Amino acid sequence: IDLDDNVDDSSHLSITVVGASGDLAKKKIFPALFALFYEDYLPKNFSIFGYARSKMTDAELRNMVSETLACRIDKRENCDEKMEQFLERCFYHSGQYDSQENFKELDRKLKEHEGRGRVSNRLFYLSIPPNIFVDAVRCASLSASASNGWTRVIVEKPFGRDSESSAALTTSLKTYLSEDQIFRIDHYLGKELVENLSVLRFSNLIFEPLWSRQYIRNVQLIFSEDFGTEGRGGYFDHYGIIRDIMQNHLLQILAIFAMETPVTLDAEDIRNEKV
Repeated sequence: IDLDDNVDDSSHLSITVVGASGDLAKKKIFPALFALFYEDYLPKNFSIFGYARSKMTDAELRNMVSETLACRIDKRENCDEKMEQFLERCFYHSGQYDSQENFKELDRKLKEHEGRGRVSNRLFYLSIPPNIFVDAVRCASLSASASNGWTRVIVEKPFGRDSESSAALTTSLKTYLSEDQIFRIDHYLGKELVENLSVLRFSNLIFEPLWSRQYIRNVQLIFSEDFGTEGRGGYFDHYGIIRDIMQNHLLQILAIFAMETPVTLDAEDIRNEKV
């Protein structure tokens, strides 16, 4: 996603993390947004809203977010100052995921921060279980879409339980959004090790010719975490950890590991080789 697209001093970017009190938002999404801010990849005018059912104040959200923020190892200048600036742009709104009225209240808050006369671009990151994707998209689309800029939605995997439910989910989302507004994402692909896999394979003159069944005896993908399910128990009980980890994260890595060289590095070409 090009967050700088159609962005200058006369425009404002509002990022709403739907499911802001969850494990993924705390550990991955807010730290990633801070990293973008730290590297000056976010536009001048932006605000970040957390949206979830939990009752929380702006201060409580900032306190929660601050516990997981970290500056990149190679750049530590003004780290605390940058964190303060970032947290000042973070706000919270409590609401149900299927309530148009609650999303209208969010819309009013977003407008306050966007200011009059500016182009307002809005990005919704769905950090919620798949069974409430469509409800949240319906409410966001009908009650909190940008009036004069773009509206985009990032849908976190898993995208359905099987082919049928995945197709049904796409059909439902397209009732409220066009295809170019929907961005499907598997956050595991953002891990440094995974990102480096393509470079290791296709840009390395030593490995590239040897990367075949002739020279590789077996391949093992090892998923290792040093903590338990923590706040994710309910989600895993409902969805299944095998579906969550193996069908998504590990299958994606296997596809990158085993696919042929894509024609270009465009998303469509990489997708074709993975398939």
